[in-house]
Amino acid sequence: MDLSAGQQKALFAVVVVVLAGLGIYLIAPHGSKQPTPGQSASAAPSSPAPAAGSPLPTVPAGGSSVDIYQWLPFTEPELARAAAVTTQVMTDYNTFTYTESAASYVAPMNGLITSQLSQTLKNGFATLGVAQTRTSQKQVSSGTAAISSIRTFGSSSITFVVTATQKLTGTNGTTSSSTQYAVTVSGQGSSWQAYDIEPATAGNN
Repeated sequence: MDLSAGQQKALFAVVVVVLAGLGIYLIAPHGSKQPTPGQSASAAPSSPAPAAGSPLPTVPAGGSSVDIYQWLPFTEPELARAAAVTTQVMTDYNTFTYTESAASYVAPMNGLITSQLSQTLKNGFATLGVAQTRTSQKQVSSGTAAISSIRTFGSSSITFVVTATQKLTGTNGTTSSSTQYAVTVSGQGSSWQAYDIEPATAGNN
């Protein structure tokens, strides 16, 4: 069923508590390849806003026994897959080396992002000033990512708030930084793709 914005906020709290208790909500961060520092990529319209729906059912004490997925437009495996795609994309987004091309930078994300987002990331990676700095400073970056929360969802899309960490090494030394992004994925079943990446502070409601 579709839920209003207020109902979604209440439900998100339930999702966090219940799934944290079950150990199935957050996907552990893992290593991989790709991303440009400070880069924003927008490749699709904002995710659809759910329509007003029925009031949320009352969650009894000891909510870990409640099947919250009866209130959501996706199943537990679908949520887990969408979260896994999101963390992998953002790990790759912040993993790169100065010796690679834009195409090789994006290659690890193939199949996990839309073709439009892929082109946007290639363009950003190849931007003259950014590329020159990356090469002259011999920059090598490795990324990790972890989901912080769900911002919103629709019948076939979920926007996650993700904390992406980057370790950047080059001729100027080594630095580490963390940035929060709003990442929207769309799909169903085991097939999910990211189509929008924005700084979390920019919105993506």
